[in-house]
Amino acid sequence: MEDLTSIPQWTLQLFGMNLVFNRDTLIMTWIVMAILILFGFLATRKKGILPNPFQVVAELFVGGFHDLTRDALDEKMAKKYFPLICSLFMFLILCNWLGVFPKLSEPTKDLNTPLSLGILGFVIAHYSGIKAKGFKKYAKEYCEPMFFMAPLNIIGEIAKVVSISFRLYGNILGGAIIILVVSHLIYSILLPPLLICFFSLFVGTIQAFVFTMLTLVYISVQVK
Repeated sequence: MEDLTSIPQWTLQLFGMNLVFNRDTLIMTWIVMAILILFGFLATRKKGILPNPFQVVAELFVGGFHDLTRDALDEKMAKKYFPLICSLFMFLILCNWLGVFPKLSEPTKDLNTPLSLGILGFVIAHYSGIKAKGFKKYAKEYCEPMFFMAPLNIIGEIAKVVSISFRLYGNILGGAIIILVVSHLIYSILLPPLLICFFSLFVGTIQAFVFTMLTLVYISVQVK
């Protein structure tokens, strides 16, 4: 159980401030980014009529998420937002799958990762809304149906960030706790690996997709 309570940290002194970083989260995030960069290089290195396996997988991701984004927004906006949506899903699914490998852990198990991505989606959605509608019409929507409802509408928007961030964080951390507890209580060579595959691959894929689709829906609601 010490794995859950001990957090390895890096401390950095900067302008009199003491900055503390979660070492595991940073290293695992760098690993995920390195894998994505390598995958992008291999998928685009020799593009041809007879594609290599990396190009096939990349085309499946790009084609699938372009269609989903086009359905939620429109053709013009899909070209603008589907790279973000596709990249977000690929990043999250790799983060959630990382726990399958020994000595590696999911960056999404740290609340800072899903919360940062949730805030990023929130900022992009509301910036897009202001740009599409103009600030006056955007601000007016918070006063509907009556002006005194504005504080509740603002709280509702903030709650969306909390909701999607804690949903992802809770599911990934919950899976890690269950795997750790079962591994300590039951001396089995089958059950812990099955639980790891279930929570990391199955639950991780669903949660990455849910987070990505909710971000797309929030953007769609703001721009329409």
